[in-house]
Amino acid sequence: MVPIEPPHTNRLAEETSPYLLQHAHNPVDWYPWGPEALSRARDEDRPIFLSIGYAACHWCHVMERESFEKVDTARLLNESFVAIKVDREERPDLDAIYMDAVQQMTGHGGWPMSVFLTPDGMPFYGGTYFPDTARHGLPAFKDVLAGVAEAWRERRTEVEEAGAAIVRSVSAQVRAAQPESATTTGTAAAGWMLDSAVVALESGFDPRHGGWGGAPKFPQPMTIEFLLRMHIRTADRRPLAMARRTLDAMAAGGIYDHLGGGFARYATDSVWLVPHFEKMLYDNAQLGRVYLHAWQVTSDVRYREVVEETLGFAERELVTADGGFASSLDADTEGEEGSTYVWPKAEIDSVLDEEAPEFNRAYGVTESGNWEGHNILSRVATAKHDEARLRAARAKLLVVRDARPQPPRDDKVLTAWNGLMIAAFAEAGAAFGRADWTQAAERAADLMLREVRDDHGRLRRSWKDGRALHAGVLEDYSNLADGLLALYEATFDERWFVAARGLAEQILTHFTDPAGGFFDTADDHESLITRPKSLQDNAVPSGNSMAANVLLKLAALTGDARYSEAAERAMAQVTSYAYRYPTGFGQWLSALAFALGEQVEIALLGDLASDDTRALLDVVRAEYRPFSVVALAAGARQAKESAIPLLADRVLREDRATAYVCRAFACRAPTIDRAELAAQLASPN
Repeated sequence: MVPIEPPHTNRLAEETSPYLLQHAHNPVDWYPWGPEALSRARDEDRPIFLSIGYAACHWCHVMERESFEKVDTARLLNESFVAIKVDREERPDLDAIYMDAVQQMTGHGGWPMSVFLTPDGMPFYGGTYFPDTARHGLPAFKDVLAGVAEAWRERRTEVEEAGAAIVRSVSAQVRAAQPESATTTGTAAAGWMLDSAVVALESGFDPRHGGWGGAPKFPQPMTIEFLLRMHIRTADRRPLAMARRTLDAMAAGGIYDHLGGGFARYATDSVWLVPHFEKMLYDNAQLGRVYLHAWQVTSDVRYREVVEETLGFAERELVTADGGFASSLDADTEGEEGSTYVWPKAEIDSVLDEEAPEFNRAYGVTESGNWEGHNILSRVATAKHDEARLRAARAKLLVVRDARPQPPRDDKVLTAWNGLMIAAFAEAGAAFGRADWTQAAERAADLMLREVRDDHGRLRRSWKDGRALHAGVLEDYSNLADGLLALYEATFDERWFVAARGLAEQILTHFTDPAGGFFDTADDHESLITRPKSLQDNAVPSGNSMAANVLLKLAALTGDARYSEAAERAMAQVTSYAYRYPTGFGQWLSALAFALGEQVEIALLGDLASDDTRALLDVVRAEYRPFSVVALAAGARQAKESAIPLLADRVLREDRATAYVCRAFACRAPTIDRAELAAQLASPN
């Protein structure tokens, strides 16, 4: 059978982004962002219609079906505008700039983002989703196009003045985000701010269902990480109680995939039942890591199961052929949201037979369902169940579910998000003794350093189909460096440390803001209407907050004051308000807790294959140690030649594996005894 050629093909057919490729056969004359599109807009004096979205975005798909696939709508776009389509995951710099503009124009933002620009890139009108016909208080997209085209023709000066005002306002936000005096906060005051952040989190906490805020409710892994660190720092059980209530509720709710593992993006309700069904790499990386840390703190077997199932999902469904991690799974399957994941009771009864009643009680399955006549699985029963039988039942249902149509996968490999997942696999592999997980982290790290890092140490943002595209932004450097440091501490292969330190040097050289902190884009990045600088932690850590964390760890491993000074200047940007709005600054608060914590530097000497070395390492890894760094060399000669200054001048004692524990620039006596090592790690004196 001869395949039917699509009636339209535009320039997006040459791209690698799955989101852009989804629009490659629209009748819209789409351009990717770049010189060709921008030159045409200037040469023909046309306004730009900029559409920004991502592959797993449900309403992006809706707007495509309603408008971009329609010939009459495309004609309006093609006649009056230069139409540019951007994948926000590939170009977070553009997304940040124009999202700020849309929020200023409308008071809210989201995706799809629809922005109209002057030929030189100034935004003058925008919104998010526009329907094909006027409804829900939104104008029809065709009416928007006609109105903007008319304004450009008839009221050009007014339009350009509005655009210039918006650009001034967006640019001013970068400066306004910084305190008047970016000085390091004193230890006592900073400690008070950490305590105040916990109090603020308590005031906004949902004690019944866990988490913060109402519907929609987001997982907040960085906030939970901070709470775990505060429990370690102060031995106060209040932070731990909030963390555990939230972790328990999420793992029981429908936001968690009880059959295949992994978490959806967020819950559309306030009780964690109904997910927005897309699965993002960055959510599962951060949540896998925070459940790991919770298990290390509590020894709760359920947390370990969630780690194993979440990383199992990532290994099974997100690993690409070249060893990277794909970006996401779509919310929709064949145009219907969540259809892969939900169940009619009759189907479960048929698959499980006599095992069905117990399973249905445990997971809230009813005839009428709990969402649009279907059942979203959630662990509702508090009574004891036979967990082995439930596990077997879940496996049977997963086989059936895997035979259904599956949501599309966005298989571009993003540097920043891979850094997050490399860290999760590396830490979990070390903690659980899972060499296969450590190797998965190494394969992804190898891919990043081989394919997205050039000979000058500079990164690209995205890898797919043999092509590395788009200049790396701050979060690419900082997240990958964090993943590489975690991988070093899991394997003690110094190439990972060397690569991480190289990325940190690139941050200091190309991203530093003289006023403190770092810009999102490098000093030689493409010229945009403003140079973005994002401070707030959102779904992923801000590049600034992760850079601060990385620099603090490197300072502990190297003793290089440049790193700690740069981190302190970065943290000074947010200390005046992070404690007041802690859910927006979780990674920052963790960095501040590290800077103020009893930092412990652990240097080990010994052959990793020997029992005595493994015994000492087991002591180090037995607990969650968020304020520690650890380095290892096989012996005195290797320590002397090491790239890690923390290992310098260390020698074996009695020709046996030896541990050195240092705190506050002072080292304890070296020890070869695991009990003594445990005592030194436990005692602050």
